[in-house]
Amino acid sequence: MKKVAATEFKAKCLALIDQVHDTRKPITITKRGKAVAVLQPVAEEDAKPWLKLRGTVTWHGDPFAPVVEEDEIDALK
Repeated sequence: MKKVAATEFKAKCLALIDQVHDTRKPITITKRGKAVAVLQPVAEEDAKPWLKLRGTVTWHGDPFAPVVEEDEIDALK
């Protein structure tokens, strides 16, 4: 894993983000020689979290049915 000092990360932030995206290899960011953060690529399933829900929802009923009946509406009485 590549290590980068915080000052270098600050200067080259966008280029390092592109590098992680292209190589899919994380970079450790250090401050005074100690690791403080890790820049890592997003897992494919995390890129589109709504895809995790695919196939898990079932619908029971008519989606076009009225929410309330006509006799429940005070304005029509």
